[in-house]
Amino acid sequence: MTELLLDTCAVIWTGNDDPIDADATAMINSNHREGGRTYVSLFSAWELGLLVSRARLRLERPVASWFEDYVTKGRITLAEAPPQTLIASSFLPGEPPADPADRIIIATAREMNLCIVTRDRLILDYASAGHVRALRC
Repeated sequence: MTELLLDTCAVIWTGNDDPIDADATAMINSNHREGGRTYVSLFSAWELGLLVSRARLRLERPVASWFEDYVTKGRITLAEAPPQTLIASSFLPGEPPADPADRIIIATAREMNLCIVTRDRLILDYASAGHVRALRC
């Protein structure tokens, strides 16, 4: 069983019931059926807040309650962000994305042996280089 870490874009799409790639949907559903965990980074909550505050994303209710409901109803586990993971995000091998949230999500996936579910091209390219596992959504 492969445990998953949803990138912020995957959180937005699945949280709004927007369609995602069939393979990603199957993996998420299989993961739930088999008792695996699906994680989300606390930094995705931060990114959601930024997107809404900058009017780049519109939610039907306040970000905090939307995110809390998403985690609770989706049986999502919050991924911890201990200091060693945050530090590791500064020392990723190869050429990781420059975005700090992406780096923390990558470091979290590497530390916890998770597969990132994302549509972010830079994360997918980084995964193609063999530095982290990722599944296109």
